[in-house]
Amino acid sequence: MSKLRVLLADDHPVVRNGLRELLRAEPDMDIVGEVPNGEAAVRRSHELRPDVVVMDVSMPGMGGTEATAQIRKLCPEVHIVALTAHEDGGYLQRVVASGASGYVLKRSAAAGLIRAIREAAAGRQYLDPAVAGQPVADPGPVPSKGHEPLSERERQVLKEVALGYSNKQIAARNGVSVKTVEASKSRFMEKLGMKSRVDIVRYAAEHGWLSGV
Repeated sequence: MSKLRVLLADDHPVVRNGLRELLRAEPDMDIVGEVPNGEAAVRRSHELRPDVVVMDVSMPGMGGTEATAQIRKLCPEVHIVALTAHEDGGYLQRVVASGASGYVLKRSAAAGLIRAIREAAAGRQYLDPAVAGQPVADPGPVPSKGHEPLSERERQVLKEVALGYSNKQIAARNGVSVKTVEASKSRFMEKLGMKSRVDIVRYAAEHGWLSGV
């Protein structure tokens, strides 16, 4: 079985050391490089093409959010897991909108980071439970420019998919059938030109919808 190739980006050597030891204990992960800033993260991602970059959000020079956006543009197959001490919705929205597949708080248990890396490598999104449900402003049913407006049900399903609920869970929460949820999901993805759950989460973050529902 091939191992997940992980690049670590953090300006604190002690933090990198801790992450290195943590990930080395995982039989399916391999550390392919370590960098202290965003510029180096972009450069080494382009050179090494890791499966996942564990990215500190706050670094001197180019920060993690800008580095994430550049990596996703240059190397769209490379996934980013943001590691941060910031718990407010503003940081979450900016980082997810830049293309990150995961957002993990540094104070969280190590298991959360391990899971986020695996989810990102599989093309799925992971948001730390401590931030995924925090309240942020809901701008109402305003569609993206140039797209057909979403119905109220489509908006609700989109929000709950972005927050990580399964189709079955969404159906139970809203008193509808799984088929109804699947149909709503298909419609809003077609309306907004979405291809994956990453697109769904990014759209929800950009519109301030990553809140408890």
